[in-house]
Amino acid sequence: MIIDCHGHYTTAPQELTDYRDQQIADLAEDPLFQHTKGVISITDDQIRESLEGAQLKLQRERGTDLTIFSPRASRMAHHIGNESTSKYWTEHCNEMIYRITRLYPNNFAGVAQLPQTPGVPPTVCIAELDRCVNELGFIGCNLNPDPSGGYWTDPPLGDRYWYPLYEKIVELDVPVMIHVSAACNPCFHSTGSHYLGADTTAFMQAMTSDLFKDFPTMKFIIPHGGGAVPYHWGRFRGLADMMGRPPLQELLLDNVYFDTCVYHQPGIDLLLKVIPAKNILFGSEMIGAVRGIDPETGYYFDDTKRYIDECTQVSDEDKAAIFQGNIQEVFSRLVLSKE
Repeated sequence: MIIDCHGHYTTAPQELTDYRDQQIADLAEDPLFQHTKGVISITDDQIRESLEGAQLKLQRERGTDLTIFSPRASRMAHHIGNESTSKYWTEHCNEMIYRITRLYPNNFAGVAQLPQTPGVPPTVCIAELDRCVNELGFIGCNLNPDPSGGYWTDPPLGDRYWYPLYEKIVELDVPVMIHVSAACNPCFHSTGSHYLGADTTAFMQAMTSDLFKDFPTMKFIIPHGGGAVPYHWGRFRGLADMMGRPPLQELLLDNVYFDTCVYHQPGIDLLLKVIPAKNILFGSEMIGAVRGIDPETGYYFDDTKRYIDECTQVSDEDKAAIFQGNIQEVFSRLVLSKE
């Protein structure tokens, strides 16, 4: 079985966008506008139509079976509005994912967006995470280390500011994908620099903290191949040594995992050469940041299964672990269909 650990609902019906646009319009009238949840009218047929010619079609064409699916990352946009804005936007987005998992239980498993707001303690996320896991059957969550959208105004991930949320994450036994959203800071391109910089930053924050000493069973997934981490593995090893930290294998690699959302063969080869296979999860983020066809290969950039298939330095046993076994271990709540 081929499980894709990193998928987002990037093809949602227009009505979801209309709801968000109305939130933004309300805030333009009054930046402190207190939102209510309201109703978004989207039929099951609209959801099917949004997926059949997109994610489901690519699953069939690329030979993947199940996608671990969350709301569109760039649309989380936690920097927009206030706590009420984020709360209701998040609830609607998660409920769309839930409906997808009910319509296509063999194709999608849900991962939660969290209702984060800059400067608001992450304790506000606990109720929604609990709802998503215990009521909606979700198996993980996405955590934005920078809800300010590129200004990094909240404390680093190793700070005790985050600990109440981590306690709930550990209690629920769900992994966390560290995933920022769109950047509102004009210095950063959202997917080209902010995402990759945040991946690297999250790794460094974990490396310089006692995070996994305090939460030894918590699992972080750092997406997009870990940003700069594999390419600069020697730098991080050296910095850990200079700081008197334990070796990275001991310090982080029982808790930190990297996905394969790396969009060329040399990048995947490097990732698989540097990072132990047990710490790698197959992911593609298809129909995401990079959607075109690579003119050098004739294949879609985000067809990452192809790169792993063609990597000669990894054993078939390790490939099987990357495609399924590691993901099942990390996502302990994932129950696979017996069909």
